[in-house]
Amino acid sequence: MQQDILAVRYSGRRRRNYVATALALAATAFGVGWLVLILGALLWHGFSGLSLRVFTEMTPPPGSSGGLLNPIFGSLMLTGLAVIIGTPIGILAGTYMAEYGKYAKLTMVVRFINDILLSAPSIVVGLFIYEIVVAPMGHFSGYAGGVALAVLVIPVVVRTTEDMLTLVPNALREAATSIGLPRSLAIRHICYRAARAGMVTGVLLAVARISGETAPLLFTSLNNQFWSNNLNGPISSLPVIIFQFALSPYKDWQALAWTGALIITLTVLALSISARALVAPGKQS
Repeated sequence: MQQDILAVRYSGRRRRNYVATALALAATAFGVGWLVLILGALLWHGFSGLSLRVFTEMTPPPGSSGGLLNPIFGSLMLTGLAVIIGTPIGILAGTYMAEYGKYAKLTMVVRFINDILLSAPSIVVGLFIYEIVVAPMGHFSGYAGGVALAVLVIPVVVRTTEDMLTLVPNALREAATSIGLPRSLAIRHICYRAARAGMVTGVLLAVARISGETAPLLFTSLNNQFWSNNLNGPISSLPVIIFQFALSPYKDWQALAWTGALIITLTVLALSISARALVAPGKQS
């Protein structure tokens, strides 16, 4: 009798396991299927318009041939400015949280705010920078766009820097202290070297995050149809051009939008592969 009850229970559990497994596989197939469709459409339309002209010619008027030289250059300028501003701030904040104020109340507050910034919509950041930078200046500018992207870079760098420095063994710090090395030098010459791969990975992930951001740039750097390296005025960027061209009724602009989206996707893919290669086994400092 008892064996029959156990057999019934086991068969019921096995059926529930089959149902749960089937649902999990169906959900996975549903998500992966849409991903394949999206990537397939991107590769099909993107590669069809990819040519040397895309990287050597300016954005064209409707009905003319052209490329994406000025938005690519503008995106590189804005991304570089954001990294220059955000990386030192993020590294210093992460260093304080991991090395100096590990148990301080300020660290808890900073970590809480950093978590909020990590999940904050980028359009909110764009509106904030518009109010404190664009409105007082009286015009859109590349500086405002770089600052907006830097605000998105900082929380990623802070989190990765803190996590990587926390993983450094305390024995290394104790060994530095035992030979009379000041704490600042121990951090610079020992902790940073031990956590270098992870910290660089954080910067690469931050760059990957801001590469496709459109909303904050619409409120800060806006756009420029012409070549411009003046950060004190509106400047072109690849995400904004994609947004503008994708909404246009012109087929040639839509083709350039697909190509621009492919360029950003391949860039993010390359950055992600580089980040994984840096933290792979055997690559640690």
